[in-house]
Amino acid sequence: MRNSWKIYFKYVKMHFLVGLQYKGWWMAIIQQFIMCIIELIPTWLMFYRMGSIGEWSMERILLIYSLATTSFGIAESFCDGFAAFPWNMLRTGNFDRLLLRPKSLTLQVAGSVFTLYRLTRAVAGIGIAIWAMRRLGVPVTLFNILVIVLAIMGGVLMYSGVFIMSSGIGFFTIKALDWIFIFTYASYQVTRIPINYMPQLLKGVFTFMVPLLVISYYPSAAVCGWGKPWLGLIAFPAGAAFLAFSLLIWQFGIRHYKSTGS
Repeated sequence: MRNSWKIYFKYVKMHFLVGLQYKGWWMAIIQQFIMCIIELIPTWLMFYRMGSIGEWSMERILLIYSLATTSFGIAESFCDGFAAFPWNMLRTGNFDRLLLRPKSLTLQVAGSVFTLYRLTRAVAGIGIAIWAMRRLGVPVTLFNILVIVLAIMGGVLMYSGVFIMSSGIGFFTIKALDWIFIFTYASYQVTRIPINYMPQLLKGVFTFMVPLLVISYYPSAAVCGWGKPWLGLIAFPAGAAFLAFSLLIWQFGIRHYKSTGS
């Protein structure tokens, strides 16, 4: 397993150096950063026009949003191979080549794609989180730092699990799963809805099925004093549990995979 991790990081380094060969690589980073800012304009305009929504201020919403988008940005960067798996591996038959290598299939697929500019979302998310916590007067304590770090780590595990799960299901569909985007590229947008006004069905889905609110709302509530502090510590175990379940689906798909040569 240790050698598999070495190969994974070699893949990442290779893709990183290849990306730097393009003279306009920095433009992709700027474009991604601008997109992160544009995403926030509707939220800013809404609060600028209406003020606070009950006890929900713009800073509250952006703190929750920032934790989710930071986790998503990191997971998307280092698990992008799974996001492209149905196209790059299954439909082309390239997955057969990976089966011949005595290394972890999970890490081989994860490292098959890496783009530096996707980390821009994570950097922007961290910046927004720091700004929001300063505006909310969140004290810098060891507990608060621990909660935020565990929230981001748990979120990375959760989003990695979503990408891995979609690839596991892809073994049976052999094509892209458009509906899975609800839980990846669109899911962190849900955090811009105040949880008190969120439909119960939506709240249940993103708490118990895909623990998005567990890795964003509860940690934010813990450091800001909105709720019980211990709830902020469950983000990491919740993300780890979801990832473990996703890996089971991934392994189930591998066992039922039929080679393109069979």
